Amino acid sequence: MRWIHPLTAELDAPADVLGAKAAGLVLLRRLGLPVPPGFVIGTPAYRAFRQAGRLPDGLDAELGTAIADLERTTGRTFGGPGRPLVVSVRSGAGVSMPGMMSTVLNVGLTTGATAGLAAETGDPRLALDSRLGLLTSFAAATGLDPARPAALPETAGTAETGDERARLSRAVEAVAAAVADRGGPPVPDEATAQLEQAVVAVLRSWDTPRARTYRELHDIPHDLGTAVTVQAMVFGNRDQHSGTGVAFSRNPDTGDPVPFGEVLFGRQGEEVVSGRSLTRPLADLAGRQPEVWTGLRQAMDQVERHYRDACYLEFTFEAGELWLLQVRPARFVGAAAVRLAVNLADQGMIGRDEALRRISPGQLRHARTPRLATGDGADLLARGRGAGPGVAVGRVATTADRAVRMAATGPVILVRPETSPLDLHGLAAAAGVVTARGGPTSHAAVVARAMGKPAVVGIADLVVADDAIRVAGRTIPEGTVIAVDGTGGDVVLGSPRVTTGGADPHLRQLLDWADAVSGDASERPDAVRLDAAHAALARRREPPPERRAR
Repeated sequence: MRWIHPLTAELDAPADVLGAKAAGLVLLRRLGLPVPPGFVIGTPAYRAFRQAGRLPDGLDAELGTAIADLERTTGRTFGGPGRPLVVSVRSGAGVSMPGMMSTVLNVGLTTGATAGLAAETGDPRLALDSRLGLLTSFAAATGLDPARPAALPETAGTAETGDERARLSRAVEAVAAAVADRGGPPVPDEATAQLEQAVVAVLRSWDTPRARTYRELHDIPHDLGTAVTVQAMVFGNRDQHSGTGVAFSRNPDTGDPVPFGEVLFGRQGEEVVSGRSLTRPLADLAGRQPEVWTGLRQAMDQVERHYRDACYLEFTFEAGELWLLQVRPARFVGAAAVRLAVNLADQGMIGRDEALRRISPGQLRHARTPRLATGDGADLLARGRGAGPGVAVGRVATTADRAVRMAATGPVILVRPETSPLDLHGLAAAAGVVTARGGPTSHAAVVARAMGKPAVVGIADLVVADDAIRVAGRTIPEGTVIAVDGTGGDVVLGSPRVTTGGADPHLRQLLDWADAVSGDASERPDAVRLDAAHAALARRREPPPERRAR
């Protein structure tokens, strides 16, 4: 049994073996787009691991060979003090499960390699910050608090000082001590041992409660297992010309054909989706890193043409050079899905029949987006960024556990500083979500959007206490009824009036196409009109009776 496959354009294996992440990276390589070199441990290794309770026989030898190949490709040495090779270790099931499984960054940064990175780059801050990223991601992968210490500077690439080095050194020591105090396994100071431990952590994350809950919510089989993708690190925390971000080729909330996403300058990848860091709109790349912006726009165009669909990309840039880390179709819902389907048909990327097939009758329930009527005396409590279209009304719950308990007697709104995968059970139970931090591509936004739940994120002055929230000088006890407008970003006290606008032109266009296919232009509910078109399209595909009989 061969466990490991190199990430090359020639790799020919199905996504259920490589995982969706690695399959997407192979696609990017075939399109000639920049992808860090690496390899993937296929899903059969997970099944063998789960059965035996340890890494399968022969995997350690294959890991050694794969790392040696990566050393030759990069001209670096794994764990070595001179030009150290540092890698990321990421999960990747055959079906996307955003944020539900573990990632370990900066694997291979032993004590010697950390010193070597500092010497190579002339930047001790970069080396210490990257070492801190290794420790915190290992801590998160073993179930400990994933938060980085508050002593960490907010931005990288600033003038390096002794005080900053001292803060980072103390932060590294604090994380290591916290892991030890809470009974977590120490991070080994040997590169191969770090890699094997990281692989085990990622494989185990398939069976965490949050991952199982996500699969149950989305009808994903529990026996698929995860692959493990290992790639050479790109340091988005290198300098002021480095950073990381996530990008949709079109707006996932509206379907507007304009790139949408967030970017963090001078930071590493997991910090964008965590919601703990202050991100910038994706368009800021155009002014600060125009070459990166141009490369990203070109990549999105290429991927859209391949998928014939909107796409989602994760990317990092180091010293002004762009690298792509993940790609998948964007999976819009509601009004955004309708606009996308109509736009793609108008652009000739898909036909009208395909546009109709891509929209389910159930999706049309969310195509006429409700809004809060905030102009007629409604008590506006706060305004953030809309990150999941629609309106939800419910009682404030300040923890995921209480959201689950309170939801048994009526709808709740989960209000958190930010959400993490550990909050998934609360997100599933809540009617809507509000966060103080994070942007439209943070964990809260991505999960809420996938679940079709209204979300408002990034309310800067929101403080979440154990039994109350404080915002704009007001204290709102847990259990108070609030309403959230995930389109406009408003949070309102009580249950204000909700309005539903008429059909937008894209929905009217889609329904006109549906009537033309079904041959019935009578006034009926939207879902009935679309269902009739689907039935007519299905009949077109059926062979004549005489051919079926044969």
